[in-house]
This record gives sequence, structure tokens and C-alpha cells, in this order.
Amino acid sequence: MPKIVDHDQRRVELVDATWRIIAEKGLDGATMRDIAAEAGFANGALKPYFPTKDRLLDFAFEHIFAQTNRRMKAATDGLSGRAAVRAYCHEILPLDDERLNEARVAIAFWQKALQDPAKAAVHDRSMEQWRASLGQLLVDAGYRGNDLENALGAVMDLVLGAQITATLSPAHHSPDKLIAQLDTLLDALI
Repeated sequence: MPKIVDHDQRRVELVDATWRIIAEKGLDGATMRDIAAEAGFANGALKPYFPTKDRLLDFAFEHIFAQTNRRMKAATDGLSGRAAVRAYCHEILPLDDERLNEARVAIAFWQKALQDPAKAAVHDRSMEQWRASLGQLLVDAGYRGNDLENALGAVMDLVLGAQITATLSPAHHSPDKLIAQLDTLLDALI
């Protein structure tokens, strides 16, 4: 009897392995063979799911975006005001190993998106979704300024920029410092 394979689960396992390999070796150092071995599969087993490392990176970015959205929903459920804004932002900030590894995947994706209009469009759509949600949360929290677009930009720049700075300079961007920076910005806005 042939073995039944859960293809969706296999894709997730490959993405999880991708995070670990990119975190350890960087995007350029990550090979399909390394990713397959990390996931416990033969190298050829990746081809039906991800024929190229580039396609695997696309899926990994889309997966971490969806995963972050699920965490945001759970974290903000039942919250309102500043607490909801803060909880929403905490799910983007690299405050633990999981979110730091997600940041590494996002950075690798951004690097490719600089030269690939399709990847840039995926990123733009994703960030527009976050901007719309975050903008509404700021309004609901009592944003007290007259330029919501710039306030929203400041918050987005902080949480997305923190993914880069925490990855490159972790000693200067500990979770406590990132949270303090977010709170300082929110103090000025709401």
C-alpha cells in the first residue's frame, strides 16, 4: 500500500528547515540539499514542492506573513486601545528566537525583492494589509495627531527596521530595548 503523504505538512516542514538553515548559514549559504537534510528528506523530495530555492523563499515569506497574522489576531483578541496596538506590534518585533528567524527570512526575501518586481509586489500587498490594520488600531486607540499616514509610517518603520537591527546588532537591540522604543513612540502618538 502506498504511503500517504500530507503535502501541506511537508511544505511547512521544509519552510521550518529553511528558517533554521538561513539563520545558520544565510540565504547564499543555504542549499536545497542542506534544507532537505534539515527537514529529514532526500534532496530530490524537494523538487515537487519547490523546484528552486527562490520559490522556497517565496513560500517561506508567505508562510511567515500568515503565521504572524495568526499571532496578531490571537494577541489582540479582546484588547482595545493602546494595548491592542502594542500587542499587534509585538508580533512583528523580533522578540524571541522564532520571530528573529522569521526576520532573517524576511530580510532574505527583501534582498531578492529589490531586483524582482513580483516579489516586491508580494511585499507591498502584505505591508498594505498591515498598514490598514495598524492604522485602524491607532485610530481606535485615540491617535491624537493630524497626520495618521506619517504616524503609521513611523510605527511600521520601527517594527520592520527592528527586524534588521536586531538581526545585525542583537546586543544593542534586545527585546527589552525594542519594547522600550515602541513604547516611546506610542507615548508620542496615543
